[in-house]
Amino acid sequence: MKKRKNFRIFAVSKKIYIIMEIIGKLLQKLPLQSGIGRTGNSWQKQEFVIETMEQYPKKVCANLWGDKLDMLDTVNIGDTVKVSFSIESREFNGKWYTDIKAWKIEPATENPMQPAAPAYQQVPAAPVPADTLPPMASDDLDTFTDTGDDLPF
Repeated sequence: MKKRKNFRIFAVSKKIYIIMEIIGKLLQKLPLQSGIGRTGNSWQKQEFVIETMEQYPKKVCANLWGDKLDMLDTVNIGDTVKVSFSIESREFNGKWYTDIKAWKIEPATENPMQPAAPAYQQVPAAPVPADTLPPMASDDLDTFTDTGDDLPF
């Protein structure tokens, strides 16, 4: 499995899956939907909307299926959450439909707009007293004299 900046790629039986994560504010929990599939099995899904915390925020509607629905109960509207999801598209009657299927939702541990503290601490340089500087030679004063030449070399 290769780990990239904000998504992971892995392959299973000649299929490639891309799994991504997004951090945002939970705006809305949509009503629970349920039904019976073609095979006679019952299904449940719940959609939710988050808003990213970027310069230009984007709203994203994702969904949770089946036994993953309980994860949505662990977060509240207004919370900053981290959602791990995969994207899947399918064709039906000549049209393509895309789902953002969340497989994990949890409270975010850090604010993405606030950069993490650096691992090192920079110590400010102590000021140097003027009387300890070495004297300047007279030929150093001509270094920045205009010679009429615009070339930097």
